[in-house]
Amino acid sequence: MIAKLILRDKEYEVRPGMTLLDALKKSNIVPEAVIAIRDGEIITDDEILRSGDEIKLVAVISGG
Repeated sequence: MIAKLILRDKEYEVRPGMTLLDALKKSNIVPEAVIAIRDGEIITDDEILRSGDEIKLVAVISGG
């Protein structure tokens, strides 16, 4: 089975067993630009993705 990263309307399929950081980089998503949520909880870049995971990515907006 796979793990999915979901950002807006796009889904990215990644291998389970990799870290969130590696999965973001592989999917060409800037890690500093998103917050990752699994099962309603924020997860960190070093979290290992599991088979069947659906990680919702929320874009971070900053300004000055």
